[in-house]
Amino acid sequence: MRISIFGIGYVGAVSCGCLASLGHTVIGVDVAADKVAMLNAGQSPIVEAEIDALIAEAVKAGRLTATSDVAAAVLASDISFISVGTPSAADGSVSMVAVDAVATAIGQAIRGKAGAHSVVMRSTVPPGTAETRVIPILERESGRTHGDGLFYYSNPEFLREGSSVRDFHAPPFTLIGAPAGDDATALRALYAPVGGAFQITSYRTAESVKYLSNVYHAVKLAFANEAGAVLAAHGVDAREAFRLFCEDRVLNISAAYLRPGFSFGGSCLPKDTRSFLALAEAGGVAPTLLGQLLPSNQAGIERTFATIAGFAADHGERRVALFGLAFKQGTDDLRESPFVTLAERMLGRGYDLAIFDRSVQVARLTGSNRAYISREIPHLERLMVEAPGAALAGRKIAVVGHIAPADRPAMLAALDGHTVLDLTGMAELRDHPGIHYHGLCW
Repeated sequence: MRISIFGIGYVGAVSCGCLASLGHTVIGVDVAADKVAMLNAGQSPIVEAEIDALIAEAVKAGRLTATSDVAAAVLASDISFISVGTPSAADGSVSMVAVDAVATAIGQAIRGKAGAHSVVMRSTVPPGTAETRVIPILERESGRTHGDGLFYYSNPEFLREGSSVRDFHAPPFTLIGAPAGDDATALRALYAPVGGAFQITSYRTAESVKYLSNVYHAVKLAFANEAGAVLAAHGVDAREAFRLFCEDRVLNISAAYLRPGFSFGGSCLPKDTRSFLALAEAGGVAPTLLGQLLPSNQAGIERTFATIAGFAADHGERRVALFGLAFKQGTDDLRESPFVTLAERMLGRGYDLAIFDRSVQVARLTGSNRAYISREIPHLERLMVEAPGAALAGRKIAVVGHIAPADRPAMLAALDGHTVLDLTGMAELRDHPGIHYHGLCW
């Protein structure tokens, strides 16, 4: 393929060398004359393992050149990759100055081209950039309509400095943001030699995954460093503790718990988080990150209540059906359940609640579990109902936390014109006809 790559910093230079090594004809484009000169001389403008040899070989073979002439690069290629910098602006947001400039320049160059042209975003950009920013610029400057001689894709990179060449050739997946119905055939062919799963999703999702990845990496590093300091303060070799921690591939190092939804609760997570924070205080360690876990969890409950309050204002009433009271489905453990906290919040604001949870039978609660709910919601028995239909009767707002599979058909059958807030992502609810469906964060 004939490819132009705009921006020959770390991502652009690595992409130039690696794509040329796959046999493609590549043109690097940059406003910096020294980078262009270095690339044309077969030298890498960056310091990175393995890239020097790739660039030297590609230039020698005539598969890689560089220029500052945008129009010439666009006319000589079929696909343009944007890999310019997106640094932080003064207010902490991302600066889109370079993206806007290069999109404008590429669009103007496409206007003078006879054939179709594709533009691929490799730079890290905020969700919504494709639809609200770059595609409108390209359409305006090129005089074309997206999908008619002009095509745009999001293709975030996941290259680590120091191992980017290896990462390019052995990716965990190749992620493409594309419009509905577009199979990104050209990009499939382009990346076929590198292997890895090829994932096509919406523009916004593709744009968001790079942010998720880097923020999560930052969280992991901060967690390891901060928790390690707490452990060291109590005479623990944190390296050994974390080595064993990482042996758990079921919960600790896995996709477990990485499903957006409602707040956590139960008898373990809140209690042990508080206990670890106490260890930090006793060891003289300021738990900057860990100290925000419980406030963040509570904030999730408050956001959920605010959504329910909005529904109540729309309907002009405060009668709500709540499905699920225990901290998770299949147990009667109410201790520190976020659903109990949510119910308390609504009751305190004068909401009329009907609660259904097959596993919770107040008369059978014992010990600390009964003591907890007697303290938090002493009149719980009056709020509980014995069937999903009874919870929904006379109410138009339903909050679905969790419900046993055996009870779901009865709940779905009783939903008719209800406004439903789904806290866990129940597939049967999303596609249920005749309701006003709202996912908690989807």
